Amino acid sequence: MKIMKNRYLYYIMALPIAFIWFSCNDYLDVMPDNRMELDSESKIAKLLVSAYPANAYIMNTELSSDNVDNYGDYNPYYTRFTEQIYKWEEGKETGTNEAVDDIWSACYSAIASANQALEAIKELGNPESLDAARGEALLARAYSHFILVNVFCQHYSEKYAESDMGLPYMEEPEKELFSVRERGTLARDYELMAKDIEEGLPLIKDDSYEVPKYHFNQKAAYTFASRFYLFTHNWDKVIQYASLALGAVPSELLRNYTPLVALPRNLVTVGTQYTATANKCNFLVQTAYSNLGVVFGAYYTESRFNHGALLARFETHNFAPWGTAATTNATAFAQMYKLAPYVYSGTNLDKVLCPRIPYMFEYTDPVAGVGYRRAVYVALSAEEALLNRAEAYVMKEQYDKALSDINLWTVNTLSATQAAPLLTEAGIQTWATGLAYYTPQAPTPKKRLNPDFTTIADGSKQESFIHCILLMRRHEFIHEGMRWFDVKRWGIEIYRRTVNADGISVKSVDDELKVRDNRRALQVPQSVISAGVTPNPR
Repeated sequence: MKIMKNRYLYYIMALPIAFIWFSCNDYLDVMPDNRMELDSESKIAKLLVSAYPANAYIMNTELSSDNVDNYGDYNPYYTRFTEQIYKWEEGKETGTNEAVDDIWSACYSAIASANQALEAIKELGNPESLDAARGEALLARAYSHFILVNVFCQHYSEKYAESDMGLPYMEEPEKELFSVRERGTLARDYELMAKDIEEGLPLIKDDSYEVPKYHFNQKAAYTFASRFYLFTHNWDKVIQYASLALGAVPSELLRNYTPLVALPRNLVTVGTQYTATANKCNFLVQTAYSNLGVVFGAYYTESRFNHGALLARFETHNFAPWGTAATTNATAFAQMYKLAPYVYSGTNLDKVLCPRIPYMFEYTDPVAGVGYRRAVYVALSAEEALLNRAEAYVMKEQYDKALSDINLWTVNTLSATQAAPLLTEAGIQTWATGLAYYTPQAPTPKKRLNPDFTTIADGSKQESFIHCILLMRRHEFIHEGMRWFDVKRWGIEIYRRTVNADGISVKSVDDELKVRDNRRALQVPQSVISAGVTPNPR
């Protein structure tokens, strides 16, 4: 195949996104030699490594969710940054690697790389040999836009999407330094994401990668598609793509807890193995400059706003359809889960944590002992595909199929000593109807659902199944930021509480986030607003 010379230059510092947040001086500070001419297939493949965000959204979404409480003045370990996120305030802190500016720039940088790759492929004549690269670029572009709209916009709703503000959807490399794009509508963003996903999916080929788990391999791509259609309420496509990800025998892809349980109970050791690409269940593994491993690790750092005994006992890991632990300690939890949550308590410290994101440090100067805090996290997994499909079956009222998927999860996740790893329709209904609806002073896992895409009757079989699946998702994705999206899409009202020093009672209820509260869409960065982009309403 004859290779045509590509005239477009890709700047390593992702300059195509300068139109929104970089100053002119920032642009000019980049040396002209810091570039790569995209005139070969290998260079395009190398470029796609940067088509994934280098900073994670997880800190913002996890601390915005109801998976954390405020441990009050008796715990002084916090920063203004985490306080702002927890209180649903406009994020004004910068330079943290977790700030809204970092999410914004990381996602648009990744989009810029994907767009540069797509344009280079087009310049080369769209050769069949680059189909896999084009597919990856399309999926990566859709994925970063998906993160952006789910962080900075209201949740997708057929009722409001045509009027809710979206974000600039970048479909080509930016040629102008200071162009400001209109935000458009959320409906338009989702239409373009769907187009990218459907066009990209058939092109993905696993054998085009040296380490497929760091890229949109087929299982990761299908799982992302199932998430996209779960959020847009297309239940048939959720089932279609989740089934393609899971294959004929889903149990063979679910997490193997045996080697994890055999390791020393240390969050870093177990978390490192948990996120390893060797695990069949980990479809897409990502890295980020992040403090996640510290905040949700066995450290005092940033522990004031965190997941502790009160949440673990009454909401996230307990009072489940598969059983209830009498106390919130590691021994009690070990009787419920193969990989039991870790309990850390002491003076000014109350954390109940699962080994999801290990703390890692990248030394830039080992002698001086300086470098960057990093995080490795599972962005897409077999468990997500399974739970997405189970929820879609419930929405189609195919309860036998939903129950089958639910029990694949329970048998794989729950301890062999657990009394009821196999659930029944009647058992799920008895559990759900037997719980009072949550109040901040008297918490339970059962929070009122206020979806605008369907009507679910209180006490119905459908409501009971959804509560069961939401609890499973809450346990499965704890510390990974997914709960915030579940809160938004199901219209769940959540509260801000200050916990008493005893760790298991509520001192005060400080705030409430109602359905379609403007604060459900994080405010776009101030630097972006200053550049002329319309801010979210407040």
